[in-house]
Amino acid sequence: MTRRGILAVDEGSTGTRAAVVGEDGVCGPSFYTAIDVVHPEPSRVEQDAEQLLRHTVDVARQAVAWAGENDVEIVGMSVCTQRATAILWDRETGRPLAPAVVWQDTRYAAELAKLAPEWDPVLWAGTGRPVGTRAPFLWAARQLDQLDIPADRVLFGSVDTWLVWHLSGRERYAISATNAVAFGGYRLREHAWDAEWLARLGFPAELAPPPLDDDGDFGCTDPELLGIRVPIAAVMGDQHASLIALGALTPGQGTCVHGTGTFVGALVGDEPPDGLGEVDGVLCLVGWRSAGHSRFSLEAYTSTTGSALRWLTEDLGLFGSAAEISALAAGQPSSETTWFVPTLAGLRTPVLRPDARGLLVGLSLATSREVLARVVLDGIAHAVSDTVDALRATMKRPMTHLRVGGGLAASDALLQSQADFAGVAIERVADSATASLRGAAYLAGARLGVWPSLADAVGYQKPGEVFEPRLPEDDRRELRARWQDVLAVSLS
Repeated sequence: MTRRGILAVDEGSTGTRAAVVGEDGVCGPSFYTAIDVVHPEPSRVEQDAEQLLRHTVDVARQAVAWAGENDVEIVGMSVCTQRATAILWDRETGRPLAPAVVWQDTRYAAELAKLAPEWDPVLWAGTGRPVGTRAPFLWAARQLDQLDIPADRVLFGSVDTWLVWHLSGRERYAISATNAVAFGGYRLREHAWDAEWLARLGFPAELAPPPLDDDGDFGCTDPELLGIRVPIAAVMGDQHASLIALGALTPGQGTCVHGTGTFVGALVGDEPPDGLGEVDGVLCLVGWRSAGHSRFSLEAYTSTTGSALRWLTEDLGLFGSAAEISALAAGQPSSETTWFVPTLAGLRTPVLRPDARGLLVGLSLATSREVLARVVLDGIAHAVSDTVDALRATMKRPMTHLRVGGGLAASDALLQSQADFAGVAIERVADSATASLRGAAYLAGARLGVWPSLADAVGYQKPGEVFEPRLPEDDRRELRARWQDVLAVSLS
């Protein structure tokens, strides 16, 4: 019996995967290939846009072949991508005009910092974020000055713009709302670019890709590329797609995705909250936009979580693996004298300090590997709880639901500490590796009638294990206050 499914692609910073999400909400086998990331200089991070396209097409074709062999009728396609990676290309040749500049690139950070005093208040009010340390439009403006082809041949956009243009047979040129908001300069309420900010960066506003709803008209797939012609029914930024897949569909519900760093997001509703910019590192985004209506979300990021464990295991060799750290920590109570502050790549929340460095204090001859493992996980849990607290303060409501995924979510010890320190129950989702891929597929399928609604699609997921807070509230507050004291020492 033939089943319906959505061909779903997730093009991330380090790899591209594709799978078919069936009408039962379950992912078929995931086809994956790695993507190269190049660091020509410490502040520069680049990728080959042609490689992104080539590998995306390759894994998508594998998923299409699997569907054909398993009686799955692909009725639509969804695409989710890494955000804020910028690409310039030639409309006539379809070839990139320069290496893609990845979202981690900070080559213009010092120049942008000079604009912050004047422009931060303007951008916070209109776009939900400050000037920041990266500006794809500034990079593109500098590139345009150096190109020797006419401006009307130049196309510019993020990874979703680049992929959809090719996947649609070069028919659709646009950027989804959730990718536009990460680019900077996207006005939240108007669903349009801030022409004055783009002009200040020297970028011609008419060359900016038109923003579309995340389930807008992105055309149909080119049969010559993928072998099928179906609607490209949803295009999203990866973290926004995770917000859907992890079930944050009602204001106050939140998600936490542990990777190299940890993103915490929460849905806030139909209007951006007041007081944006009062807490460092908390951005207001379009959670997703559908049928001309935006659902807004908040997001904060802890930069060194999974990478802290990689540093301890691979670089220093103090532990054999992240799993070993978790196992050693499991039988060890939290320390009251030994602390680890995982600001190994700067701090964003609760205060913005890019120059912050990590701290390990309170060591003695009695400090064992078990103690060290526990304080490392507790330090990560405290840092992530800072972002949870920042989101709650900004949206001025409790966080009612926090579903957690990603590699570090496998650690019971970490999730219990996170529940204790944040004071909120945490549910570990069963299949977090494909969350971004599934979230975009759910939005596409809801548009195409595969599911009656997003809630119906998400409802197919099995409940995960729940970690309830065990610390009494007074003890939690005292412990969190002591953490803030240690954090302050690390910044002095």
